[in-house]
Amino acid sequence: MKPTRVVFLVFPNVTQLDLTGPAQVLSRLPNAKVDLVWKSLDPVQTDSGFALLPTGTLDEVTEADILCIPGGFGCVDVMHDDDALAWVWSVGERAQWMTSVCTGSLILGAAGLLEGYRATSHWAWRDYLKLFGRSRSRSASCSTATGSRAAE
Repeated sequence: MKPTRVVFLVFPNVTQLDLTGPAQVLSRLPNAKVDLVWKSLDPVQTDSGFALLPTGTLDEVTEADILCIPGGFGCVDVMHDDDALAWVWSVGERAQWMTSVCTGSLILGAAGLLEGYRATSHWAWRDYLKLFGRSRSRSASCSTATGSRAAE
């Protein structure tokens, strides 16, 4: 059985719970292989004051079955990082599933991946989704930006 590639973007000032919570759940999928990806394998400082260790780089990890973009104050820097956005677009465009947590939806929007999907974000950041052509969703059933390519 082919592993299910679950890939998270880990970036400086990520909210660690936005990454580690979903990683805990998704790591339980049958035959899951979880990667934390950033520009280098150097430790990445979270907004909680401790670091996470990437398992792969943007150059090394080029595909995912599930792409998850966590949130955090570092999302603003990622939205201005052409290399990171190009990677998110490339991997997200081909992933079977893409999802985000909190302000991670803004990164998906900046990468051009929200077209055709409902999206929301942290309540204080929701209006910024308009920058990416999305109207905000207040639906309780839509807490993250998600998309499946399985039905396409």
